[in-house]
Order: sequence, then structure tokens, then C-alpha cells
Amino acid sequence: MMHLYLHIPFCKQKCSYCNFHFSTSFKQKAEMVDAICKELKLRQHEITKPLETIYLGGGTPSVLDASEFYQIFQQIETLFEIAPNAEITLEANPDDLNASKVKEIRQSPINRLSMGVQSFFDEDLKLMNRAHTAQEADASIKRSQDAGIENISIDLIYGSPTTTNEMWKQNLKKAIDLKVPHVSSYALTIEPKTIIQHQINKGILADVDDEKQQHQFQMMVETLTSHGFDHYEISNFGKPDFYSKHNTSYWLGKLYTGVGPSAHGYNGRERYWNIANNSKYIQSIQQNKLNQEREILSPNDILNELTMIGLRTVYGIDLKHLKDQIPEELFAEWQENTKQFIEEGKLVLKENKLYLNPEFRFFADGIASDLFIV
Repeated sequence: MMHLYLHIPFCKQKCSYCNFHFSTSFKQKAEMVDAICKELKLRQHEITKPLETIYLGGGTPSVLDASEFYQIFQQIETLFEIAPNAEITLEANPDDLNASKVKEIRQSPINRLSMGVQSFFDEDLKLMNRAHTAQEADASIKRSQDAGIENISIDLIYGSPTTTNEMWKQNLKKAIDLKVPHVSSYALTIEPKTIIQHQINKGILADVDDEKQQHQFQMMVETLTSHGFDHYEISNFGKPDFYSKHNTSYWLGKLYTGVGPSAHGYNGRERYWNIANNSKYIQSIQQNKLNQEREILSPNDILNELTMIGLRTVYGIDLKHLKDQIPEELFAEWQENTKQFIEEGKLVLKENKLYLNPEFRFFADGIASDLFIV
């Protein structure tokens, strides 16, 4: 099976807590959609097996209208075989999901929504410069469910200066009460030269509190797992049968094709990424050229990547698979390094797989990086 990621670079606002912003104007939508469809044609030979997942991310691809969705899916269906019961996900902002938009989605092949809720409190959303309100977040979820879309994932942010422990408790309760089957949740991180960073520097806002973030992370783990969610990746919680198939393919090292400006892909030997500049991307595709950079993965790269993703998931690190991917002496060095962490109880070795002790989940990335070999 194969996996397809479409990066559709439209965004209506610049979030306060990051520099992630797309300059593509809405006047360029038609050109961008045409270019994405043309890139799919140019790369038709890369996808030789049925598509198990299709993920429309961005940006905010939910700003596309019905005709644009139709154009993209018509091209995919013309060029590729789609597996029965394929997971087809659309990233969406709550403020885009009015009744008309939800109806368009239901009439398309899309069968899963990933909604950027972030919080059910307006003070959090204002801090993050989100376009939607808490009421719109609630209404968009219910509206989608009423239309028959059951497979919904929501994003939540914890550890914000405005998010008290009680507010975080209420955010989690709201997600449970709404019966969403999947939650992706991330600690607030502050990028340089952002509005929030400026406010922190001026003393207008309190800085991010690591202890508060760790406490809210643990609150989330205990609350969601006690309500039937599986904590299958550090930042992801799913009810049985509602794990993200697309993201799981990344974590299991499966091949995927990335289409669109700045989209990344992996072919088993190397990683590649398209040019990020939207205008240059469109121009190159119009000239039947792929403007990409490629990186052949070294044995160390493979080792470090498998370490990182393995320790973040319930699947662990398959030692036999890892040993088959890298030189024997590199594997031996890495395995020697793991012994201290096993003795300290941070890692657990079971049936030739290495797992992170759940008690240390909040520190997963730090533990993984300690095992990296450069």
C-alpha cells in the first residue's frame, strides 16, 4: 500500500505562537490547484500500489470550494488506484466548517476530519490569534457529526500561559463529552520573533512553564486513557479503530509521496521535499519540472530516525528490523548505549523490541536524542 500527502498552502491568519504562514493569496488558488494536479500527473510513476491513505494538509485546505475538491479528487482517481476503505483526511479550521462546507465534504471522498480546535476557551484562542471562537469549535464538531462524519480528530494545545489546570481539565472533558474518537495534543512552543515571544519579553505574558506543561500532559494521559483512548503515540490518543492510519504510516517507516509546495516524501532510500516558495513552485510545475531537494539517508540518519519514532509510539523499536537496516558495528554501539537506560528503568526490552517506559513519556524526545549517534 502507498500513502499520499497533499500540501495545500492556504492560510487565513498568522498564528501568534509560530512563524508558520503562507503567502499564497486566494487569487492564486486556481493556479495552485492546477499545479498540484499537474504534479500528480508528473509523478504518476512513483505510486505503483493502491493508496491506503490520502491526507490533505496545509495550510488550511478547507478553504477550497467544491469544484476545487472535485478537480483534485478526479485527478487522483484518474491516475491511481485507491484501496477499499482508504482513509482520506482533510485538515480544517472550525470557522470554515459551516453547513454548506460540511455538505460539500460529505459529497466528496473525504471520510476523516482533522480539526484545529486548539482550545474551547476564547482567551486561549485570542492568545493564539485563531480566527474561530470556542463556540464555533463546539458547533463545527457537532455539525460535522450530525452530517454523518464520525471519524474526527481534534488538535488541542496545552501549557499556554492562559491555560490554567482547571481550563485544561475542562478542555479534556469537552473532548470526551463531544465523543470525538481521536485527539492530537501538543505543548505550546514559542518561536522567535512572534507576537507571544514579544509579549513575554515585555513582561505582558508569563513565559512557558515547563512544570505546568508536564503536569497538564500527565492530566491528559490519565484523563483520556481512563475514558477509552489508547495513547498510541506521545501526542496522539485514539479510540480503538480510530488511530490515524496516515500518521501511523510515517511512524512505521512506510513509503509516502508528498505533493505540493514544501511537501516532503520518502521512497525508502531518501527523503525529498518540494520548494517552499509558492510562486516558484507553480512556475516550475507549469514548465513540467519538479523543483526538489533530496537527501540520501546515511546509516546514522536511519538509526536516529527509527530510534525517535520507535520510542514515541506503542510499536517500539524492532531490534531485528533496526539491525537489518544499519551496519553491524553501528548497531552494536547503539545497543551498548541503551543498556544504561534499561538499567535506569527508562526503557523496557521485551520480545526483541525496545519500548519507552510510560512513566517517562513526557521526556521521550530527550531520551531518544541521548541515544542518537552522530
